[in-house]
Amino acid sequence: MKSILERNESLAATVGQVAEVAGYLWQKGWAERNGGNITVNITGTCDDILASLPAIGGKREIGLKLPHLKGTYFFCKGTGRRMRDLARWPMQNGSIIRICDDCEHYEIIADEEVKPTSELPSHLLVHDHFIATGSPYRASLHTHPIELVAMSHSEKYLEKDVLTRLLWSMIPETKAFCPRGLGIVRYELPSSTVLAEKTLEALDDYDVVMWEKHGVFAVDTDIMAAFDQVDVLTKSAQIYIAAKNMGFEPDGMTDEQMKEMSVAFNLPK
Repeated sequence: MKSILERNESLAATVGQVAEVAGYLWQKGWAERNGGNITVNITGTCDDILASLPAIGGKREIGLKLPHLKGTYFFCKGTGRRMRDLARWPMQNGSIIRICDDCEHYEIIADEEVKPTSELPSHLLVHDHFIATGSPYRASLHTHPIELVAMSHSEKYLEKDVLTRLLWSMIPETKAFCPRGLGIVRYELPSSTVLAEKTLEALDDYDVVMWEKHGVFAVDTDIMAAFDQVDVLTKSAQIYIAAKNMGFEPDGMTDEQMKEMSVAFNLPK
């Protein structure tokens, strides 16, 4: 009998992209042990076969009522699973879930039972917001980029847009590919509702949010695009830290140079 992915090429492509990104996160050292999470709205890949699959293990509580997620489908990293294993065996380390009609429960549907990430409520809260606001975003990523987390240990970088301005100035591509910059959420207990709510608030203005002393949360139209934003921000952090290690404070691009680039590429100022 064919597997779910063998019967659905569109879903297979999405899951394959998740596996590719999971491998990058591990290779970069951003996903120690079972660190980090990925959640992708796969409703657009749903076909009659996927929709007809029975639930494995019955209904499970989300912990929130998310009215805009009725009947939606998600692929998530499994709880306690490692990114390096998700990269190699995505269906054995990822979970396909369907949101029930009451918008308070979900069902696992797949070839085998894999429980989704323990941070599922906060990820789903963000996706509910995307649908409510008509956003094209379908992917959310949480990971632990070493240099960005290190910079979040300094109070001066936690002031609004200070780190954004610094990272934009290190290399032109950073503002081009992350034009909304990097939002800051002060330390909150990981997986807490408060952290989820503050992240959701920050996403009104930013596509990547730094969680102080913890990691980043990024969103975009697909998981590769979300990864790309974190990747370019981290490259800027690496350039800055490399210059500091060489014994000098890097000049960075001037305000005039960044304004010129914003005009040339029609970016937010």
